[in-house]
Amino acid sequence: LFTGGVPLWLALLAAVLAGMLAGLATGLLHTFCGIPAILAGILTQLGLWSVNMAIMGMKATVAINVTTPEMLDKLLVSLRFVQDVAKGARPFWRHPIFVVGLFTVAIIVLLYWFFGREVGAALRSTGSNQNMARAQGINTNFCKVLGLMLSNGLVALSGALLVQYNSAAEINMGRGAIVIGLAAVIIGEVVFGKLFRNFALKLAAVSIGAIIYYIVIQAVLAMGLNPNYLKLLSAAVVAVFLSIPYWKGKYFHKSVRKEGVHNA
Repeated sequence: LFTGGVPLWLALLAAVLAGMLAGLATGLLHTFCGIPAILAGILTQLGLWSVNMAIMGMKATVAINVTTPEMLDKLLVSLRFVQDVAKGARPFWRHPIFVVGLFTVAIIVLLYWFFGREVGAALRSTGSNQNMARAQGINTNFCKVLGLMLSNGLVALSGALLVQYNSAAEINMGRGAIVIGLAAVIIGEVVFGKLFRNFALKLAAVSIGAIIYYIVIQAVLAMGLNPNYLKLLSAAVVAVFLSIPYWKGKYFHKSVRKEGVHNA
């Protein structure tokens, strides 16, 4: 839409709505058709490959036309802005880190407000214990579909910002993103689970977890690791952080319980 002349903010809104439609498709496959949640997501992702190819004009890569300074100025984030800010050609608030940081804060505020409403509380209850939520009269199927629509809308917004940053869309650019998302959630929970009690801070922990993930990856690459082993490294990082809660529960808490029994 943006390359076709549509204003950027409308193009971003369309991307979010398209993502929400993808979440709606997954939700209906799961709730209405009875397909398991993971398989429903895989089916939607499989179908979206063809949809993306159709949107991109059956091209594997589509570049954003930023040949003129006017077109470049319309972008919210761009890799070119990093050098421009460093050279003083652009103000600091055009730096991608600052812009994405503002987006992150705004999303956290909106989600914190939403999950404090009745429908948001019902959605959280469904995620925590759908049997209990159903016993309280909550339409859990509706909450599942709504949750998938919200999450997929956020994924689409992230993708729209990433395409701007790269100045191009590539059909396989989202491959492997689920590992990064899982790593962000797990790392944020493991590192900050005991520190962040407030729901807004828990949302922020996900973003911080993603930053920690990339710091670990970049640190290992700086040590000379072959980039071809990057996916193996990513899987290893996620596996380690997934194992930490299990190790803590099996070894640390067990010793505490034994000492407590002995002292009693």
